[in-house]
Amino acid sequence: MTDAEWERLRPFLPVSNNRCGRWRDHRQVIDGILHRVRTGVHWRDLPERFGPWKTVYERHRQWSADGTWERLLRQVQAAADAAGDIDWDIAVDSTIVRAHQHAAGARTDPPPAPSKGGEQAERQDETPWQSLHGRLVEVVREVRAWAARGAASPANST
Repeated sequence: MTDAEWERLRPFLPVSNNRCGRWRDHRQVIDGILHRVRTGVHWRDLPERFGPWKTVYERHRQWSADGTWERLLRQVQAAADAAGDIDWDIAVDSTIVRAHQHAAGARTDPPPAPSKGGEQAERQDETPWQSLHGRLVEVVREVRAWAARGAASPANST
């Protein structure tokens, strides 16, 4: 997360209630969550620079369950909209494309290796509000997918 993105997100973050001890630095943990969402790496394989993987996982799980990610997205959208940095144009395509049942094969070539600074180049023309909004949308999509999978799975009983 860039410094500009962080400065825009920081005012919206929850503060510790001091009942359960101090929270680990929000920026480090959020960077770990964004890294995990972007790369798909397993929680236990998070690089050490993001702190203990379990801390990152627990904060993500807690904020997913209590709606913090959804609230952050709404607040960032409202602030970016007020600044005129969000374009609300929507394109809807109603075409249907069907593929043959055997067309769902695996890739034949490995995915390209990420280049250094590739993400920076990808987001160069975005304002900090736009890039922060895009990152939060990715996290909220993952949270919603988790919730949908959880609702569809049978309850565990012991």
